[in-house]
Amino acid sequence: MISKKIVRLTFVICFAMVFQMQAQKGKYNGNPDTSFETARTLAFNQQRKQAQDTLSQILTKYPDYHEIRTFLASTYTWDAEYEKARKEFAYVLKKDPKNKATWIAAIKNESFGDFKIKALEMATESLKHFPDDAELLYLKANAQESNNNPLDALNTIQSVLDKNPEDQKAIDYKISLSQGLRNNSFGIKSSVDVYSKVFDPMQYHTLKLSRLTKYGSIIGKLNLSRRFNENGAQFEVDLYPKITKGLYAYLNLGLANTFLFPDVRYGAELYKSLPHSLEVSLGFRTLKYSSTTNIYTGAIGWYTGNSYWSLRPYFTPGDGGTSTSAALNYRKYRSNSENYMSFGYSMGVSPEVNQFKFDDADAAIVNLKTQRFNIGYYFTTASNKNAWGAQFDIAHQEISFDPGSYFWIYSLSLSWDLKFK
Repeated sequence: MISKKIVRLTFVICFAMVFQMQAQKGKYNGNPDTSFETARTLAFNQQRKQAQDTLSQILTKYPDYHEIRTFLASTYTWDAEYEKARKEFAYVLKKDPKNKATWIAAIKNESFGDFKIKALEMATESLKHFPDDAELLYLKANAQESNNNPLDALNTIQSVLDKNPEDQKAIDYKISLSQGLRNNSFGIKSSVDVYSKVFDPMQYHTLKLSRLTKYGSIIGKLNLSRRFNENGAQFEVDLYPKITKGLYAYLNLGLANTFLFPDVRYGAELYKSLPHSLEVSLGFRTLKYSSTTNIYTGAIGWYTGNSYWSLRPYFTPGDGGTSTSAALNYRKYRSNSENYMSFGYSMGVSPEVNQFKFDDADAAIVNLKTQRFNIGYYFTTASNKNAWGAQFDIAHQEISFDPGSYFWIYSLSLSWDLKFK
């Protein structure tokens, strides 16, 4: 005996074939609900191409039948056609931003496609329309964890439990996050600059210890340098306090007793998140050698999909006028915020980046003509416990004591960070 399921499926396929032949003759003119049910049956029986053709044809006459468009987008997600799905989800959400089911499906599409940053952006945006919604908060926490922000994920899940302490899914997730949360890290970074002429190779090393708290992160650093046959050290502290939602700061203080570093350096900067995945900042840095150099800076950053662009200028007033330099950076993220490729290009020399002098009696060098390009690769291993990085730089820089003459600088940096509880 032929089962009823096989008979029904055969009928559905025949119906779809007839429908497709009719559709080729003109616009859709059938019953959208009946056709939708047929398409669903096809999709759930591994006949997704036929289902997608049917759904697309219905939408030619009923473009704002959002349930159909959302289901079509979901079938694209199942087929790993994430860009196609994103386009359809975006259409629905633009027309109907209160469509919670579409928000959920769209966020999952970004997560399944490893667009972790985009998933977090969409989860955050969805909560503007559905504040404190437990299901959307859970998706946001998942995206935060995927972006290597487990403490933020823990805070998000806690907000679910504040509303419903008996939510077992949230309880289990909080336990999982707490067990894997590593608030501390120890890191080492070593760099070498090789000059085409004039100078011997120069070395830079940094040991750092950081801790992540609910108020922000704190990083203590010991910077070591060997240049001009001299050794020197600098002690430095960086703070990233959270002020309010979408607003945080950067605070810095460094001390040294060697001409290889500023005697004192300090700085501050405010960062503000804006709509459309933009972030802007404004701040200053002060370096005290035998004289004081003040640097004014800021940045504009843009997250788009799994990419991040940043443009940062530096303005350094001096007796000879204001020196200007700028750096453009690009990152292409992979699984999370610690796995990415980076590219950078800069023009000019900023004392913020090149915080040393070639002679103790000189003022900080800010007017040299320089072009620099770098490429970096960063990745994690062992459940994100270890983070590794490598960066190569090449620069064409004017010689400070011989204006108009240049040398090449080739730089290699290697880094390693170990996270622990």
